[in-house]
Amino acid sequence: MKSKNLKKKYIEFFINNGHKEIVDSPLIPYNDPTVLFTTAGMHPLVPFLLGQPNPSGKKLVNIQKCLRTGDIEEVGDEFHLTFFNMLGNWSFGDYWKKEAIEMSFEFLTSKKYLGFPIEKLGVSVFGGDKDAPADEESEKIWESLGISSERIARLGKKDNWWGPAGKTGPCGPDSEMFYWSSPEDVPEKFDPSNSGWVEIWNDVFMEYDKDSSGKYKPLKQKNVDTGMGYERVFSILEGVENIYESSLFTPIIEKILELSSSEDEKSLRIIADHLRSATFLLAEKIAPSNIEQGYVLRKLIRLAIRRGKLLGIEDRFVSKIAKTIIDNYSEEYSHLKKNSLFIITEIDKEERKFERTLKKGMSVFGKISGEKVSGTEAFLLFQSYGFPIEMTQELASEKGMKVDLKGYKSEFITHQKLSRTATKGKFASGLADQSEETIKLHTAAHLLHSALIKVLGDDCKQKGSNINPERLRFDFSFDRKLEENEVRKVEDMVNKQIKDKVKVSKEEMNVDKAKKSGALGEFSHKYGETVFVYSIGKFSKEICSGPHVSNASKLGTFKIVKQKSVGAGVRRIKAILEG
Repeated sequence: MKSKNLKKKYIEFFINNGHKEIVDSPLIPYNDPTVLFTTAGMHPLVPFLLGQPNPSGKKLVNIQKCLRTGDIEEVGDEFHLTFFNMLGNWSFGDYWKKEAIEMSFEFLTSKKYLGFPIEKLGVSVFGGDKDAPADEESEKIWESLGISSERIARLGKKDNWWGPAGKTGPCGPDSEMFYWSSPEDVPEKFDPSNSGWVEIWNDVFMEYDKDSSGKYKPLKQKNVDTGMGYERVFSILEGVENIYESSLFTPIIEKILELSSSEDEKSLRIIADHLRSATFLLAEKIAPSNIEQGYVLRKLIRLAIRRGKLLGIEDRFVSKIAKTIIDNYSEEYSHLKKNSLFIITEIDKEERKFERTLKKGMSVFGKISGEKVSGTEAFLLFQSYGFPIEMTQELASEKGMKVDLKGYKSEFITHQKLSRTATKGKFASGLADQSEETIKLHTAAHLLHSALIKVLGDDCKQKGSNINPERLRFDFSFDRKLEENEVRKVEDMVNKQIKDKVKVSKEEMNVDKAKKSGALGEFSHKYGETVFVYSIGKFSKEICSGPHVSNASKLGTFKIVKQKSVGAGVRRIKAILEG
């Protein structure tokens, strides 16, 4: 089965079951204040999971590009990736467990669709705890479809519970589907810890609302959120034992092998995965940097370069791999070809920068004396100069030195914990953060956007935002520091709308009408047929999924507290609401 055929079958199946297809969102969420990347198909849809009506209806289907780095240490095994596609279908208060599970089962097992043999399937359900009972309903549905009790595992919250995205909000049990991918005989009993079982699909049933006291209450609108791992299923359909042996990756792996003098499997896989992710990120015009999305992009490229050194690749190579990725995927993703010059230029520039960093690292290593490279020194070489521990060990061996691996691992684990804590803090509010203050600041961001255009000109376009209950941060295209009088003008314009108690209104309309009406929006992104347009009086008009306050008078006093440059031609404003 060709890649596009799997996608076509999935979409057609759910359309035939009453769903409406929606377009996928960019990897860099447009007008989404709380996340760095689109990490799941549900992220752009959270407002609708919370009860806001969707202009396309209550039953939706699409294929969403996603990027996650939370499991980056697992990349290189058979099935983990940083960039992947999620095939998803949703119900916003429409169908429930029976219909969702039956559709999943039919698509997986019907010869008209994937035709997976039922004897190779296993499922897991939520086993219950003090907060919620066991999901016996899902278990009985699976049994009615022919899945034996031996093939159904009852698991806890860690494995079979979704959410909430933040500290509070929608959540509930899920039921996961697994496929036996090993050439060995299928065991009678399903044990998800057995590596032969590969998770391919997850049906999430949002039926609870976790409140600020930690209690779980029944959710007013019950939702279904499902996701199938496209790359995993595609590799199974091609009859290969892992993702990297599928035709999605073999041209990339073959190109790396052309350039290398080693065939280390893990390094080959990491380079292929990381540069694939980097290429898709660069296609959205994100450049490597030391902050946020640019930092993750830089890390992916440099991790790939480090692995290239281990494979014996001496010359610059990442742009060559990127070209292969562009050629391999452009038929389905035309924006790769369209933005190929930017991709190749930026990825090559980053490799040249890293070459200079590596030279500095070699200078630092040359100054290390004694019989042993300490754990702290080894980690410094890794963290600051990009030396993999294997490279440090090789260099140390040439000088008759050893490396304190135990100390290095201790430093690495400490850093990992700090990094995860910082990441958790970044996403603490989550897409489900619907607090009053966040909603106010989200509305203020619309006013700020319009005010900046009115003061600085039409070329002032939004480049990103981040909002939490304490402040809003807004990135926009502009090539110099705002003068003090310009800052005051922007503040005064926003505060006048607040003082005048301007009403906030919402309309549904098609994209062409929204564009002609003057609504702000990233029109290079393909929206669905119908969108929401929020207007704040006659001052601001913008495509957005919400939420917003009903009247500007609820905002308080708007104040810009800081501005700075965050890259070539991009400025950042931080602002607060007082009172």
